Amino acid sequence: MNLTKADFQISRAQKEILNGHKSFVVWLTGFSGSGKSTVANQLEIALFEKGVRSFCLDGDNTRLGINKDLGFSSADRTENIRRVAEMAKLFLESGTIVITSFISPLISDREMAKKIIGSTDFVEVFINCPLAICEQRDVKGLYAKARKGEIKDFTGIDSPFEAPLNSDIELFTNQNSIEECVKIILEKISEKLFVSL
Repeated sequence: MNLTKADFQISRAQKEILNGHKSFVVWLTGFSGSGKSTVANQLEIALFEKGVRSFCLDGDNTRLGINKDLGFSSADRTENIRRVAEMAKLFLESGTIVITSFISPLISDREMAKKIIGSTDFVEVFINCPLAICEQRDVKGLYAKARKGEIKDFTGIDSPFEAPLNSDIELFTNQNSIEECVKIILEKISEKLFVSL
């Protein structure tokens, strides 16, 4: 391939100084219905109110756009996460806090994402909610369809979810309110936000 990486004059560090905070990726993982998107949305609001530049990458939104050519096979799911990680890395270089909300069920895929983004810029948040509770919520009606066989390769039903072994943050959305969960994340990432600008 005749490709050469373009180098631009304004560095990530300069953009972070302009923004007044560091950039990194907050990667939310968990079952469908665990509360990932809701937590991500409220976290972005909280950061916005603090004057912090952030952007949410959400599973449904990316599959309606840049990843609409992908299905839910194991290979397609891995490619989905790879593309998201590459997008997150680009936002990272802009000095932006990136909040990703993806089931990302496999440890190997999350490790791939961490490698692409860089371990020091990757904050893994496990939205730990029991499958039974997620099924009770079933806000999209997906679990019911999966149980009937109308949806194949659905995480937690006929496709596995590998829980993180050493996540940076673990939240229990069946025990804590969304506000409490966001507060926990903010407390954990606050030291990363403004360090060594």
